[in-house]
Amino acid sequence: MQESGGGKLVFAGVVVIGDEILSGRTRDINVQQIAAFLSPLGIGLKEVRIVSDARSAIIEAVCALSECYDYVFTTGGIGPTHDDITADAVAAAFGRAIDVRADARAILERWYARIGTEITPARLRMARIPDGASLIENPITGAPGFQLENVFVLAGVPRIARGMLEDVAHRLEGGAITHSVTVRLENAREGDLAEALARLQAQYPQVALGSYPWFRETEGGAMVRGVTLVARGVDHSLLADVEEALRGLSVKISPATTRP
Repeated sequence: MQESGGGKLVFAGVVVIGDEILSGRTRDINVQQIAAFLSPLGIGLKEVRIVSDARSAIIEAVCALSECYDYVFTTGGIGPTHDDITADAVAAAFGRAIDVRADARAILERWYARIGTEITPARLRMARIPDGASLIENPITGAPGFQLENVFVLAGVPRIARGMLEDVAHRLEGGAITHSVTVRLENAREGDLAEALARLQAQYPQVALGSYPWFRETEGGAMVRGVTLVARGVDHSLLADVEEALRGLSVKISPATTRP
Protein backbone atom coordinates (compact mmCIF):
# COMPACT_ATOMS: atom_id res chain seq x y z
CA MET A 1 0.00 0.00 0.00
CA GLN A 2 1.11 3.53 -0.72
CA GLU A 3 0.15 6.78 0.95
CA SER A 4 -1.26 9.85 -0.76
CA GLY A 5 -2.68 13.15 0.35
CA GLY A 6 -6.14 11.60 0.23
CA GLY A 7 -5.26 8.41 2.18
CA LYS A 8 -3.68 5.06 1.49
CA LEU A 9 -3.60 3.76 -2.07
CA VAL A 10 -4.30 0.07 -2.66
CA PHE A 11 -3.57 -1.58 -5.99
CA ALA A 12 -4.30 -4.90 -7.67
CA GLY A 13 -3.14 -6.81 -10.70
CA VAL A 14 -4.94 -9.37 -12.86
CA VAL A 15 -3.55 -12.41 -14.64
CA VAL A 16 -5.86 -13.57 -17.44
CA ILE A 17 -5.03 -17.16 -18.32
CA GLY A 18 -6.02 -18.95 -21.48
CA ASP A 19 -4.92 -19.75 -25.01
CA GLU A 20 -8.46 -18.99 -26.13
CA ILE A 21 -8.02 -15.35 -25.07
CA LEU A 22 -4.69 -14.96 -26.85
CA SER A 23 -6.04 -16.56 -30.02
CA GLY A 24 -8.94 -14.14 -30.17
CA ARG A 25 -11.50 -16.92 -30.06
CA THR A 26 -12.83 -15.76 -26.70
CA ARG A 27 -13.33 -12.13 -25.70
CA ASP A 28 -12.26 -11.31 -22.17
CA ILE A 29 -14.65 -9.30 -20.00
CA ASN A 30 -13.31 -10.38 -16.62
CA VAL A 31 -10.84 -7.52 -16.44
CA GLN A 32 -13.64 -4.99 -16.82
CA GLN A 33 -15.84 -6.58 -14.19
CA ILE A 34 -12.99 -7.03 -11.72
CA ALA A 35 -12.00 -3.39 -12.13
CA ALA A 36 -15.62 -2.30 -11.63
CA PHE A 37 -15.87 -4.53 -8.55
CA LEU A 38 -12.68 -3.17 -6.99
CA SER A 39 -13.16 0.54 -7.64
CA PRO A 40 -15.87 1.18 -5.01
CA LEU A 41 -13.70 -0.66 -2.49
CA GLY A 42 -10.87 1.82 -3.00
CA ILE A 43 -8.65 -0.63 -4.88
CA GLY A 44 -7.20 0.45 -8.20
CA LEU A 45 -6.42 -2.01 -10.97
CA LYS A 46 -2.84 -1.22 -11.96
CA GLU A 47 -1.71 -3.98 -14.32
CA VAL A 48 -3.14 -6.81 -16.44
CA ARG A 49 -1.20 -9.67 -17.98
CA ILE A 50 -2.66 -12.17 -20.43
CA VAL A 51 -0.74 -15.43 -20.52
CA SER A 52 -1.08 -18.80 -22.21
CA ASP A 53 -1.98 -22.11 -20.59
CA ALA A 54 1.68 -22.67 -19.83
CA ARG A 55 2.94 -23.43 -16.33
CA SER A 56 6.04 -21.25 -16.57
CA ALA A 57 4.10 -18.26 -17.92
CA ILE A 58 1.50 -18.46 -15.15
CA ILE A 59 4.14 -18.83 -12.43
CA GLU A 60 6.15 -15.88 -13.73
CA ALA A 61 3.11 -13.59 -13.96
CA VAL A 62 1.72 -14.56 -10.54
CA CYS A 63 5.10 -14.09 -8.83
CA ALA A 64 5.73 -10.74 -10.48
CA LEU A 65 2.33 -9.23 -9.76
CA SER A 66 2.02 -10.60 -6.22
CA GLU A 67 5.27 -8.84 -5.34
CA CYS A 68 4.23 -5.56 -6.94
CA TYR A 69 0.62 -5.17 -5.79
CA ASP A 70 -1.51 -5.63 -2.71
CA TYR A 71 -3.82 -8.12 -4.41
CA VAL A 72 -3.72 -10.30 -7.52
CA PHE A 73 -6.64 -11.97 -9.28
CA THR A 74 -6.26 -14.82 -11.75
CA THR A 75 -9.02 -15.90 -14.10
CA GLY A 76 -9.20 -19.16 -16.00
CA GLY A 77 -7.62 -22.59 -15.89
CA ILE A 78 -9.31 -24.18 -12.86
CA GLY A 79 -11.69 -26.54 -14.68
CA PRO A 80 -11.58 -30.35 -15.07
CA THR A 81 -9.53 -30.73 -18.26
CA HIS A 82 -5.84 -31.44 -18.85
CA ASP A 83 -5.04 -27.83 -19.75
CA ASP A 84 -6.53 -26.45 -16.52
CA ILE A 85 -3.22 -26.01 -14.70
CA THR A 86 -3.68 -22.72 -12.86
CA ALA A 87 -4.03 -24.29 -9.40
CA ASP A 88 -0.79 -26.25 -9.87
CA ALA A 89 1.04 -23.21 -11.18
CA VAL A 90 -0.09 -20.96 -8.32
CA ALA A 91 0.91 -23.63 -5.82
CA ALA A 92 4.35 -23.82 -7.44
CA ALA A 93 4.68 -20.04 -7.42
CA PHE A 94 4.48 -20.09 -3.62
CA GLY A 95 6.30 -23.39 -3.11
CA ARG A 96 3.22 -25.21 -1.84
CA ALA A 97 2.13 -28.82 -2.29
CA ILE A 98 -1.25 -29.46 -3.92
CA ASP A 99 -3.71 -32.33 -3.84
CA VAL A 100 -7.42 -33.10 -3.61
CA ARG A 101 -8.56 -31.54 -0.34
CA ALA A 102 -11.35 -32.96 1.79
CA ASP A 103 -13.35 -29.75 2.19
CA ALA A 104 -13.25 -28.98 -1.53
CA ARG A 105 -14.15 -32.59 -2.36
CA ALA A 106 -17.11 -32.45 0.03
CA ILE A 107 -18.41 -29.34 -1.72
CA LEU A 108 -18.23 -31.07 -5.10
CA GLU A 109 -19.87 -34.24 -3.77
CA ARG A 110 -22.81 -32.29 -2.38
CA TRP A 111 -23.15 -30.25 -5.57
CA TYR A 112 -23.07 -33.16 -7.98
CA ALA A 113 -25.34 -35.29 -5.77
CA ARG A 114 -27.92 -32.54 -5.90
CA ILE A 115 -27.91 -32.44 -9.69
CA GLY A 116 -27.58 -36.20 -10.09
CA THR A 117 -24.16 -36.19 -11.74
CA GLU A 118 -21.30 -38.61 -11.11
CA ILE A 119 -18.03 -37.32 -9.70
CA THR A 120 -15.36 -38.48 -12.10
CA PRO A 121 -11.57 -38.25 -11.67
CA ALA A 122 -11.65 -35.30 -14.07
CA ARG A 123 -14.18 -33.44 -11.92
CA LEU A 124 -12.10 -34.19 -8.82
CA ARG A 125 -9.31 -32.14 -10.38
CA MET A 126 -11.38 -29.12 -9.35
CA ALA A 127 -10.92 -30.14 -5.69
CA ARG A 128 -7.13 -29.90 -5.92
CA ILE A 129 -6.19 -27.01 -3.61
CA PRO A 130 -2.71 -25.80 -2.57
CA ASP A 131 -1.68 -26.30 1.05
CA GLY A 132 -2.65 -23.34 3.21
CA ALA A 133 -5.12 -21.86 0.73
CA SER A 134 -8.63 -20.79 1.76
CA LEU A 135 -11.56 -21.66 -0.46
CA ILE A 136 -13.59 -19.13 -2.44
CA GLU A 137 -17.26 -20.03 -2.75
CA ASN A 138 -18.66 -20.63 -6.21
CA PRO A 139 -22.45 -20.11 -6.12
CA ILE A 140 -22.86 -20.85 -9.83
CA THR A 141 -21.33 -24.29 -10.43
CA GLY A 142 -20.06 -25.35 -7.02
CA ALA A 143 -16.37 -25.89 -7.84
CA PRO A 144 -14.50 -23.51 -5.53
CA GLY A 145 -11.75 -21.07 -6.27
CA PHE A 146 -9.13 -20.31 -3.64
CA GLN A 147 -7.00 -17.62 -2.04
CA LEU A 148 -3.29 -18.21 -1.48
CA GLU A 149 -1.58 -15.31 0.29
CA ASN A 150 -2.56 -12.21 -1.71
CA VAL A 151 -3.63 -14.14 -4.83
CA PHE A 152 -7.29 -14.91 -5.57
CA VAL A 153 -7.83 -17.70 -8.10
CA LEU A 154 -11.12 -17.39 -9.98
CA ALA A 155 -12.84 -19.22 -12.81
CA GLY A 156 -12.55 -17.94 -16.35
CA VAL A 157 -16.27 -17.95 -17.19
CA PRO A 158 -17.34 -14.36 -16.45
CA ARG A 159 -20.60 -15.23 -14.68
CA ILE A 160 -18.80 -17.67 -12.40
CA ALA A 161 -15.93 -15.28 -11.74
CA ARG A 162 -18.39 -12.54 -10.78
CA GLY A 163 -20.17 -14.88 -8.39
CA MET A 164 -16.89 -15.79 -6.74
CA LEU A 165 -16.06 -12.13 -6.16
CA GLU A 166 -18.92 -11.96 -3.65
CA ASP A 167 -16.85 -14.19 -1.35
CA VAL A 168 -13.77 -12.06 -1.88
CA ALA A 169 -14.92 -8.56 -0.91
CA HIS A 170 -14.80 -9.16 2.87
CA ARG A 171 -11.18 -10.32 2.57
CA LEU A 172 -9.95 -7.08 1.01
CA GLU A 173 -8.67 -4.01 2.80
CA GLY A 174 -9.55 -1.06 0.63
CA GLY A 175 -7.99 2.34 0.45
CA ALA A 176 -8.82 5.82 -0.75
CA ILE A 177 -11.56 5.73 -3.38
CA THR A 178 -10.61 7.23 -6.73
CA HIS A 179 -13.07 9.72 -8.17
CA SER A 180 -13.18 11.22 -11.64
CA VAL A 181 -14.44 14.28 -13.45
CA THR A 182 -15.06 14.52 -17.19
CA VAL A 183 -14.96 17.57 -19.43
CA ARG A 184 -16.07 17.25 -23.06
CA LEU A 185 -14.73 19.80 -25.54
CA GLU A 186 -16.02 20.22 -29.09
CA ASN A 187 -13.89 21.44 -31.99
CA ALA A 188 -10.79 20.57 -30.01
CA ARG A 189 -7.80 18.45 -30.99
CA GLU A 190 -5.34 16.69 -28.73
CA GLY A 191 -2.37 18.34 -30.41
CA ASP A 192 -3.66 21.78 -29.46
CA LEU A 193 -4.32 20.75 -25.85
CA ALA A 194 -1.08 18.86 -25.23
CA GLU A 195 1.01 21.70 -23.80
CA ALA A 196 -1.75 23.00 -21.54
CA LEU A 197 -2.45 19.51 -20.25
CA ALA A 198 1.23 18.87 -19.60
CA ARG A 199 1.45 22.07 -17.55
CA LEU A 200 -1.69 21.13 -15.62
CA GLN A 201 -0.36 17.64 -14.93
CA ALA A 202 2.90 19.08 -13.60
CA GLN A 203 0.91 21.44 -11.38
CA TYR A 204 -1.26 18.63 -10.01
CA PRO A 205 0.88 15.46 -9.93
CA GLN A 206 -1.57 13.72 -7.57
CA VAL A 207 -4.26 13.80 -10.27
CA ALA A 208 -4.12 11.56 -13.34
CA LEU A 209 -5.09 13.38 -16.54
CA GLY A 210 -6.18 11.65 -19.72
CA SER A 211 -7.38 12.87 -23.11
CA TYR A 212 -9.55 10.86 -25.48
CA PRO A 213 -10.49 12.07 -28.99
CA TRP A 214 -13.99 11.48 -30.29
CA PHE A 215 -15.79 11.88 -33.61
CA ARG A 216 -19.47 12.29 -34.41
CA GLU A 217 -21.21 12.49 -37.76
CA THR A 218 -24.07 14.99 -38.04
CA GLU A 219 -27.33 14.36 -39.89
CA GLY A 220 -25.98 16.39 -42.79
CA GLY A 221 -22.93 14.16 -43.06
CA ALA A 222 -20.43 16.60 -41.57
CA MET A 223 -17.90 15.29 -39.08
CA VAL A 224 -17.71 16.91 -35.66
CA ARG A 225 -14.71 16.10 -33.55
CA GLY A 226 -13.56 16.87 -30.06
CA VAL A 227 -11.71 15.65 -27.01
CA THR A 228 -12.95 14.23 -23.74
CA LEU A 229 -10.71 15.13 -20.81
CA VAL A 230 -10.77 12.95 -17.72
CA ALA A 231 -9.16 13.71 -14.36
CA ARG A 232 -8.91 11.00 -11.70
CA GLY A 233 -7.79 11.33 -8.09
CA VAL A 234 -8.62 10.69 -4.44
CA ASP A 235 -8.60 14.33 -3.25
CA HIS A 236 -11.93 16.09 -3.90
CA SER A 237 -10.52 19.60 -3.56
CA LEU A 238 -7.72 18.97 -6.05
CA LEU A 239 -10.16 17.40 -8.49
CA ALA A 240 -12.41 20.45 -8.23
CA ASP A 241 -9.48 22.74 -9.03
CA VAL A 242 -8.45 20.59 -11.99
CA GLU A 243 -12.01 20.43 -13.31
CA GLU A 244 -12.26 24.21 -13.21
CA ALA A 245 -8.98 24.49 -15.13
CA LEU A 246 -10.13 21.96 -17.73
CA ARG A 247 -13.42 23.76 -18.27
CA GLY A 248 -11.45 26.94 -18.79
CA LEU A 249 -9.71 25.52 -21.82
CA SER A 250 -11.22 27.15 -24.88
CA VAL A 251 -9.82 25.82 -28.12
CA LYS A 252 -11.22 26.76 -31.51
CA ILE A 253 -9.78 24.86 -34.43
CA SER A 254 -10.63 25.35 -38.09
CA PRO A 255 -12.45 22.31 -39.57
CA ALA A 256 -9.87 22.31 -42.34
CA THR A 257 -7.02 21.78 -39.91
CA THR A 258 -5.46 18.33 -40.20
CA ARG A 259 -3.24 18.34 -37.15
CA PRO A 260 -3.80 15.37 -34.76
